[in-house]
Amino acid sequence: MTENTTASRCQLRQALRSDIPGMHRVRRAVRENPLTSDVIREEHYIPAIESSGRGWVVEEAGEVRAFAVGNGETGNIWALFVDPAHEGRGFGRQLQAVMVDWLFSEGLERLNLGTAPGTRAEAFYRATGWTYLGIDAHGEASFEMRR
Repeated sequence: MTENTTASRCQLRQALRSDIPGMHRVRRAVRENPLTSDVIREEHYIPAIESSGRGWVVEEAGEVRAFAVGNGETGNIWALFVDPAHEGRGFGRQLQAVMVDWLFSEGLERLNLGTAPGTRAEAFYRATGWTYLGIDAHGEASFEMRR
């Protein structure tokens, strides 16, 4: 599946403000790295996809199945989540590819992210070319990718 095409009735496209409820639903549904409070609320997505960065969604049957958000100013991967009922379909890799391509096209030389250590997310980032930097001050596994 490539951006703006369909495969199995799925579409990967740039996120819109109207996608935010679906994105937040996916974010709250994940089993690893769960949101345990309202630290991130729907209104936080607006600048993340409209001002400081860009987001993408995989949509199927009118529902957001997965999403990613990258900060075009800092190179931080703000979010990359797949609905647990739709894992294993390649959505994470597809979203990561389009997001990383866009971030590097914005002139960034270094991308970064943090995730809970010992999770499938950590293994995913290791397997997809990110360099592990260690555990950061917040207890997260820290990664970077360079152009």
